Amino acid sequence: MNMNRREALQRVSLILGGMLSAQLSAGLMGQVLNPGSSVTVDAAMQGLLAQVADVIIPTTDTPGAAAVGAEIFVMRVMQDCYLYGEQVQFYAALSKINADAQSAYGKGFAELEAAKKSDLIKLVAGSNTPFFKTLRELVIAGYFSSEIGATKALEYLPVPGQFVGDVPMRPGQKAWAQI
Repeated sequence: MNMNRREALQRVSLILGGMLSAQLSAGLMGQVLNPGSSVTVDAAMQGLLAQVADVIIPTTDTPGAAAVGAEIFVMRVMQDCYLYGEQVQFYAALSKINADAQSAYGKGFAELEAAKKSDLIKLVAGSNTPFFKTLRELVIAGYFSSEIGATKALEYLPVPGQFVGDVPMRPGQKAWAQI
């Protein structure tokens, strides 16, 4: 298998950048690990996913996860890189968030104010840690691999010039984008 320099650097960066799941690594590389069937996601589920993603990375001085379409990235990686059974579990856990909101507050998750959404997501993080870790990992990867995430949330220099390994950062400067 031939690999160009860019692919090699991307893979090394992914390995050295942290422990990412095999599915996320494949998703970032555009690979398909699941040739079988996939869960069909309707507009309501996509909207719920966008709302939950926006709690994980909310809008501040930069756009949040929903603004960059992180939910679309999550759905694509789920479809392409997770087996059908894993997808069913993921979307069932996501649906449970909406059901929990309905039972606790009498409203769907999307209709809650920000503080209540955040409280529900904290409960999910504690009660269903594997689901939350997967969700958070996918939302963060989707956000920071988007143009907005890489250029507005991170410092972006499209043509960096020479390599300087030790550059002091200004106070308050954003971290550099790794594209």
